[in-house]
Amino acid sequence: RVTKEVDSTSKEAKSFLKQQEKWQSAAPASLPTVSGVRRPSGMSSLLGKIGSKKQKMSTLEKSKLDWENFKEEEGIVEELAIHNRGKDGYIERKAFLERVDHRQFEIERDIRLSRMKP
Repeated sequence: RVTKEVDSTSKEAKSFLKQQEKWQSAAPASLPTVSGVRRPSGMSSLLGKIGSKKQKMSTLEKSKLDWENFKEEEGIVEELAIHNRGKDGYIERKAFLERVDHRQFEIERDIRLSRMKP
């Protein structure tokens, strides 16, 4: 069993609440009983069996949850956020490399165009 805390206004929380509402509205009020044994009706029991299948967790989802739990346990969430925003962060390096590549392309293009026009 995995527990996860999310903001109540996030998409994930809203979808979870909608799913809970569907389950509550789909549950029948009361089914007829015979000698104390509950007899499910045909269509609702089939839908209940289909909907009750457990979702399997993929390796990526499990790894993500493990990483989130590790960050919380070690108290390094803020430290990682600060580090990733700086010059040493992955996103900053990728953006820098893209800018350099684009600038180099423009320089080479300008040289090619200047050579074409005699």
